[in-house]
Parts: sequence; C-alpha cells; structure tokens
Amino acid sequence: MNELSPQPRRWLIAALAVVVVLAVAAWFLLPPRALSFAGGRTVSLTDYKGASPVGVPAELRSADLVTRGRYLTQAADCEVCHTREGGEPFAGGRAFKTPFGVLYSPNITADPQTGIGAWTDTDFLRAVHKGIARNGERLYPAFPYDSYTLLADDDVRAIRAYLFSLPAVHATAPPNSLSFPFNQRWLMAIWGAFYNPEQRFRPHEDRSADWNRGAYLAEALTHCGDCHTPRNLAQALDNRRKFAGAITAGWRAYNITPDPVSGIGGWSDAELADYLRSGHAAGRGPAGGPMAEEIDVSTSALTGADLNALITYLRSIPRLHTDELPASKTAPAPDSPESLQAGLDPRGRQIFAGACESCHGWSGVSLLTNYATLTGDRAVNDPSAINVAQIVLSGEVRHTANGVVLMPGFGGAYSDTEIAAVANYVTARFGAAPSHLTAKDVAGLRELSSR
Repeated sequence: MNELSPQPRRWLIAALAVVVVLAVAAWFLLPPRALSFAGGRTVSLTDYKGASPVGVPAELRSADLVTRGRYLTQAADCEVCHTREGGEPFAGGRAFKTPFGVLYSPNITADPQTGIGAWTDTDFLRAVHKGIARNGERLYPAFPYDSYTLLADDDVRAIRAYLFSLPAVHATAPPNSLSFPFNQRWLMAIWGAFYNPEQRFRPHEDRSADWNRGAYLAEALTHCGDCHTPRNLAQALDNRRKFAGAITAGWRAYNITPDPVSGIGGWSDAELADYLRSGHAAGRGPAGGPMAEEIDVSTSALTGADLNALITYLRSIPRLHTDELPASKTAPAPDSPESLQAGLDPRGRQIFAGACESCHGWSGVSLLTNYATLTGDRAVNDPSAINVAQIVLSGEVRHTANGVVLMPGFGGAYSDTEIAAVANYVTARFGAAPSHLTAKDVAGLRELSSR
C-alpha cells in the first residue's frame, strides 16, 4: 500500500488542524438566532392566518399614529437608555461602560442639530434595522439593532412619529472613549454581517397567537436577551444559553428560563405579571437596578393581554440551570438580633442593626411594606451578593399604587469594606448560602454602575 510522504502528510495534518480551529471558532462566534430554538415553519406577516403579532394591542389599533408610537416606544424601553441621570427624556448622554471603554447614548429628540430632527423615515428605519446613522456612520450594538431589526416597518415609523411629537432638546452627548481598535466604527459592519439577521419578524404558523405576540415583544421590542443572555467573545448574544442570566452594568440579570430552581419555573403567571407590572411579587422580592428601570418605563405600560403573551413566550424557552444559584430560602430568619451570630461578620451585623433592621426586620419580613421583605428575594439568595451590594450602594425608588417606597443609597455613607460586610451579613442571615464579597469587589461594582 502506498503511503503519503512526510511532506504531504504534514500538509494534511495542518489542513485538518485549520478546519478544526475554524469549526471551533464558528461554534463560539456563530450562535443560533434568537428564535432558532422554536423550530417549525415561519411565514410572512401577510401569509399568517392568526391575529397580527406586530403593532399595538387590539385596544389601541384605532388610535392615532403618535399614541401607537408612544406605546411601542415604551415597550422598546428607549427612554431609559437615551436619558442621562437628571437629564431631559430622550436627550441622550447616558454612559454605558463596556469592556472596551465608555459609550454615550445619543440625543433622539427632534432637535435638527444635535438630535434626529433632520432624519427621514428612511433614515430612521435604516438606523433601527441596520445600525447605520443618517450620515452613514456605523452604530455600536449597545443600541440593540440586532433585536430591533425584527420590528415591523410601520412600528418603527410610529416610534419616530412619537419621538417627533415631543419637545426638541438641544443637547450633545459626550464623545465616546473606546480603546483601539474598538473606536473604529467601520468594524461594526463586520459585526453586523455576522450577528444582525436584518430580517423582519416572521410568525411561526404552528404556534399560538399569544406565543407569536410574546415572541415579538420579547425579542424585538423589549429585547430581553440583551440583559438576560450571556455574550460570546464578540459580545454578541450566545443563544445557546438563551435567557440563562448575565452581568449587565454591574448588576446580575437573572435566569428567566423555566428552570424551577434558578429560573422562573416556580413562579406562577400571576407572580410574573405582578413583577413585570409593578416591580415586585410577594415572596419573590422587588426589582432593582436596570430591571427596575425597565419595569418603570417599559413593561409596566404593557396591557394585560401583552403581559400574558410575554409570559406565554417565556414559558416556552428551553430550560437552563444556573449552577451558582441555589433554591431560594423561603423561611424567615429568627426574629431576634442575637440569633445566627456564629460565623457572621460582626461589622455587617452592626451596620444592619443601625441602617437596615428598622425597615427589613431581623426576620427579613418587613412590617412596613412587602417591598422591604427580604425572605425569598432572589438577590438575597444569590451567593455572589452582586445585586445586594448594588442596592445598598445606590438605593432604589419604587413608585407603587400606594405611594413611593424609598430604599436610600448608602454608597456615600459607608466604605467598600462596610458595604461588603453588610451584604455578606444579609445573604448569610436571610439567604440560602453566604456570600464572600470583598472591598475590592465592591469598588469594582461602584465603578461599573456609576454614570
């Protein structure tokens, strides 16, 4: 039998090695699309036989264009990202800290010099669907055009009509500060070629009308994956771990797959609806950080039918387990300051007694408001304690049906060491497993969440 000579054999081995490397790279860098998990046959909107999944809910279909655009703009959560703290709505300037530097959101009011007042419908559609500005400049995917590309053209036009109905604000965002080569916008053309499907939403004909509406809400408008799905090396959504949770702006966005332990599989539909509507569900805890903003501006404005559709869709996501999240402890702690002292940081106990106990109670069940109850709270039961530390640092304001609930921020009052101590005390006393935050960890969280 003839054998390959050493030289051709080496070439063959090298070629096989290249193929293997390319295959591995493709696996990591080319994840499935957002809706690939659903399978089945998709059809165009014109061929779909059910109620249209795009646009506004039935009760708003006869409303004027601006009213419809307002609903869609709220669902798309535009205001949160395009409003800096203390700034005018939609006037931009909010800082987004990325692994590559800081991005600032642009002004999207109708000001013709510093905003989008000179943009036509065509300009706006191209930006939303393709990530290309009016001047041809490539937009960074912190603006989630890879999700918004699914939006129906009429919905994008309605959003523009609403933005143009608002007061124009003359405001220029600070310049981005990205390191090389990430400050080269032309590279986003390559990113978009890989990760932007540039395709409008297509209903799945074998799924219910509620499922399709929920898919449109979750994937196109509210773009849940941008916070709740981990990212790959190219900072694109890794849909192999779809909705399994991720770290966003220094906060943990939790697993929202139907996993019963680390996800939302143990939540009832009523609990999910309450949480998305008000930012709180009894026995599950309140929302905080970016999720609280999302609820205040976006999901709280959804109709009951749209909330139900969104929940229907979330129930269909493949179940994934997050190993580092144990089942939540649902039993209150003993209602006594002397209990559970062994092994707990005395500094954390002292801070809790002075600043926290009056609202949260030694048992973790608040006598003042359900919003302050710690028992069952996912953040308290997260051994990383990331969100506990963040809420202690920055506080939270919740607007409820019964008034305003205020959690003051203590970032200016306590050192990083003290914040770590009280966060570790809270998880150890009220959660399923203790955390081990350090002062260095807290310093990093301050840096990530500051804006």
